[in-house]
Amino acid sequence: MLLLALMWGLSIPITKLGLGTIPPMTFTALRFMVAVPLFMFLARRELRLPREAIPGVIGLGVMGITLGNVAQSYGVQGTSASVGAILSATIPIFMVILAAIRFGQPVTFVQWGGLAAAFFGIALVAIGSGSGVDDMSKTTIPGVVWMLVSAVGIASYYIWSAELTARYGLMPVAAWNMLVGLLTVLPLAGWEMTDHPVEITAAAVAAITYLGVMVTVVGLILWLYLLKVVPARVAASVQYLQPVFGITASAFLFGDRLGLLFGAGVVLVLAGLGLAASGKHTVSEPI
Repeated sequence: MLLLALMWGLSIPITKLGLGTIPPMTFTALRFMVAVPLFMFLARRELRLPREAIPGVIGLGVMGITLGNVAQSYGVQGTSASVGAILSATIPIFMVILAAIRFGQPVTFVQWGGLAAAFFGIALVAIGSGSGVDDMSKTTIPGVVWMLVSAVGIASYYIWSAELTARYGLMPVAAWNMLVGLLTVLPLAGWEMTDHPVEITAAAVAAITYLGVMVTVVGLILWLYLLKVVPARVAASVQYLQPVFGITASAFLFGDRLGLLFGAGVVLVLAGLGLAASGKHTVSEPI
């Protein structure tokens, strides 16, 4: 669990490094150009899907890979790495809301309080991050909005994938929706490259490789292993540790200035996350 929290927690600051020389849609495409062949190879014996699964898998790829990850890249580009790290930790909060809508799961008074605290914390994080000393460390309103759009997209992806994988198996659903997402984002990346310079540096290659291999492929496999050996509720607690690693790495790599408002916002978001996920049943259980 600590290893997974570290791997996923470092994803936002490492994405920030890659986006220094590569624009967002191109960066997302390159990441999945690394991840998809590797995952296809690992899932090569489990790739068969019935015809009725195809529309859902296509929709899942567009929702999770294209919308979720492209929005995240734009969000990371427009926020400091520390703000991006804490905003990415709101995914379980949106999962609670979406599960209440999709499955009719009741939301308790305590959970509503947690959601309210978390969103107030998001506002404090955005305000308390400061203007930043340069383009790599500043936070903009569009950047915060893109990060929240990404969180909604990825939360929707988790909810939807829980249903599809229960019916058709995780490996084939994951492999094919990754491929769909890559095929969808490639034309967008091609369009983007006609208007934005792309510089492939050693740092960018390292960031793409890390995100493609460690976060997307190894991270997913490790997550599945955790779900087999510990209760889902316990495995899901890695969400609490990810921003800790992400913020620490961001302060080290980019010198992010973390003020009192930012610290108060982080506490509120994490406390709100804990309250929103509390109760007898959580959305994490079927995943």
